[in-house]
Amino acid sequence: MKTIIAFIRPSKEETVREALHIIPGLTGASFSDIRGFGRGRRGDTNEGQKEIIVGTAPRVRVEIMVPDDLVKTVVDAIAQAAHTGHRGDGKIYVQALDSARRISTGETAEAAV
Repeated sequence: MKTIIAFIRPSKEETVREALHIIPGLTGASFSDIRGFGRGRRGDTNEGQKEIIVGTAPRVRVEIMVPDDLVKTVVDAIAQAAHTGHRGDGKIYVQALDSARRISTGETAEAAV
């Protein structure tokens, strides 16, 4: 099992959501509005002042727990749906998921995701 975490542009949330919704076997995804900065960050200074203003950009965090056999399909779907070709399109991370438990049924491991 794996956890997939993606950071995407807010303007691509609906496209990514639609791309994920049609993947057979994918049981769900979580979307959260966040703010952050990446490699493209910049520091601005106020006129006549030495103070640096640190900016952040709105992003959407997508979290999905999947069995190993869906990882490539899900990552490819996010990458394609979120792509604009411009800097700031986002990042996708894949992490090992040691265990899972569905609270309502008590199912564990892949049956819980």
